[in-house]
Amino acid sequence: MNAQESVPAPAPQHPPVWNIANVLTMVRLVMVPLFVVLMFLPETGWRYAAFAVFVVAAVTDRVDGELARRRNLVTDFGKIADPIADKALTGSALVVLSLLGELWWAVTAAILVREFGITLLRFAVIRYGVIPASRGGKLKTVLQVVAIAVYLFPLPEPLHLAAHVLMGAALAVTLWTGGDYVFQAFRLRRKARKAGGDGAEPEGEG
Repeated sequence: MNAQESVPAPAPQHPPVWNIANVLTMVRLVMVPLFVVLMFLPETGWRYAAFAVFVVAAVTDRVDGELARRRNLVTDFGKIADPIADKALTGSALVVLSLLGELWWAVTAAILVREFGITLLRFAVIRYGVIPASRGGKLKTVLQVVAIAVYLFPLPEPLHLAAHVLMGAALAVTLWTGGDYVFQAFRLRRKARKAGGDGAEPEGEG
């Protein structure tokens, strides 16, 4: 055996938890209460400000995702915190819109039950592994953000139909992807049990 062969391979490098992508995720969480306060201020100008805060916060979701992938900053913390930040932003917007009488409570309730139910499901199966966001889940997020943004922006009455149509599409994709995540969770749990039982260490964790 020569000297080159005896050199052990370097251990895989894990990105730090507090990287720029995760910091942006936490900034998005901090922007949620600011958005809520602005929504309840009476003047129209504050409504525009709330719209701007919502859009900026939503953009950080896109930015932190791109940074995490391009700079290899994907962490298990980010996989969990990112969807929580998304749900905090969209969930607060839905509740506020319903409180203001601009969105049906049935729509808000259906989306929130799905969103927080899937979040709890992620935590319930985390011992077996992490369920990553799917393409359908990303489409759901985009539709929700666009629909909410249209509701937030002060539009003339005839254009309100566009907001309703977009929210209907968002609701349909939200419920469909929820079923898909449930299927993934059962498959992950079954795979982990076959690999070594309930006490087996989740895949991908050190």
